[in-house]
Amino acid sequence: MNLAILKGAVFIPIVGACLVPFLKNRRQLQNICALFLTFLTFVSIAALIPSVLRGNVITYTWPFPLDLNLVLSADILSVFIAEIFAFVTIIVFYYSGGYVSRYKYQSEYYSISLLLLASAMGLIFSMNLLWIYIFWELLVLCAWKLTGFFRNARDLSAANKTIMLNVFGAVFMLMGLIMIYFDKGTLDLRILRGETISTISAFFILVGIFAKSAIFPFSCWFLDAAAAAPSSSCALLCAAIGAKAGVYVYARIFGVSIIPSSFFSETVVFVTAASAVISAGAALIETNIKKILAYSAISQVSFIFLGLASGNSIAFIGAMLYTLMHSIAKAGMFLIAGTLEEKTQTADITRMGGLVRTMPISAVSFGLCSLSVMAIPPLGGFFGKFMIFTGATEYGNPWILGIFLLAAILTLLYLVRLFYLVFLGEKQENMPKEGYSGMVLSGAVLALTCMLLGLFVYYPATYIQAISSNLGVFIR
Repeated sequence: MNLAILKGAVFIPIVGACLVPFLKNRRQLQNICALFLTFLTFVSIAALIPSVLRGNVITYTWPFPLDLNLVLSADILSVFIAEIFAFVTIIVFYYSGGYVSRYKYQSEYYSISLLLLASAMGLIFSMNLLWIYIFWELLVLCAWKLTGFFRNARDLSAANKTIMLNVFGAVFMLMGLIMIYFDKGTLDLRILRGETISTISAFFILVGIFAKSAIFPFSCWFLDAAAAAPSSSCALLCAAIGAKAGVYVYARIFGVSIIPSSFFSETVVFVTAASAVISAGAALIETNIKKILAYSAISQVSFIFLGLASGNSIAFIGAMLYTLMHSIAKAGMFLIAGTLEEKTQTADITRMGGLVRTMPISAVSFGLCSLSVMAIPPLGGFFGKFMIFTGATEYGNPWILGIFLLAAILTLLYLVRLFYLVFLGEKQENMPKEGYSGMVLSGAVLALTCMLLGLFVYYPATYIQAISSNLGVFIR
């Protein structure tokens, strides 16, 4: 039964991606179909939680030559990450019912978004490095298509930049995988567990992870993609590519499978420290609301990498907890930004202002999501970021921690600035009212989730602690 559920989590979205184009003339039905199949995927993954909490691993193997088998494996880590992304996708599709309905190419939007969900599920549940690589490339192709959704010159340029920089990272990653295969004779992470690999191959893989996660200096593609793509797609790209795929792949490879060297981990911390503070500084002067959120996503993901690379259980648990909190909060902020952009007909925050008077639900929702990212208690983001700093303090360089602390302060400053200019600033003419109820409700649900995850943080924290206990975390 569990094996069928695992296969369903990957193949249900594929069925949806193939089915939606046949509903081309029934726009509302497309949304209902995408929403239902995504919910079914979410429920399928949730059904695996009791089993993986008992320490079970559900595995499906599709044999291929040269030991390059497609191995789908549901364990306590993969189920956690998959459930986050499936939940965010449900909310995004509910939001899309009011947001995308007026645009051309709606059939393409739902089909590609479902394919993105399927690719993310394939990447998350794969235990062979080659198939992780293949599914990640499928994610990039979906991102390319969604970035150029509106078909104008600016968006197509952003889409091309997305594909080029991701291909650059893919080349390095592939070289690293080839080196591992010829050295170890396999790319199966179950066999490679506890092994060490050459420093060069590890760094080649790291370049691929950083390029695909938009870590500085590879961040420009994600900024342009965020500005060009529909806001609902931005939430998906932030959850799937610009952040969480890289975090998950790093955690899977270097957190619980292959033992990294101290030099490798220190390099990760150094690079992500620079990425955190540079991105936060750029967000402080940016005026495009979606670019501010993109800079913020890059900066906050750098904090997660700090937790993963610190090499102790507390920091690892904090990184996984903050992955959950940041995914929910940043998705909510992108969706609300889409509503603001639609109602005000601008993405420039200096041309908004005073919107709390006419859009109070959006203002409160955006504020709650922002407080979580700022790590203000009792919102969920506080607990994850606090544990990251607590764990990193034990093993980290004090200068590096100082840089991350500066980035945390800048996070507070740019989000306060953003909220003030948009919602509390000088009142503009022709003040817009709240958007379509489904769009407003989507942001409110994610904001409420941020609050509930903080108030009941014991439950996700206990689950994540079980990840560390069951899989083990490599201490550098």
